[in-house]
Amino acid sequence: MKKSDTRMKFRAVIKKSGEWWIGWLVDLPGVNAQERTKEELMESLKIGAEDMLNTPFEPTEGEQLVSIEVMSYPGD
Repeated sequence: MKKSDTRMKFRAVIKKSGEWWIGWLVDLPGVNAQERTKEELMESLKIGAEDMLNTPFEPTEGEQLVSIEVMSYPGD
């Protein structure tokens, strides 16, 4: 990880379903995974989040790409 990189935490729902572990990120809709072990599931969710957050986006004419800062509170 480069010094300029930012660490983020996301909430995940995970559960055992038969022979599989399934899960999804509550905070990043579209990031979900299914794996044989809990450890593999957690790694797949991490990779999915990184892929989504690192996908290039180029605004079209008239659009602006801005960043917002959000505070989270313990227990939320």
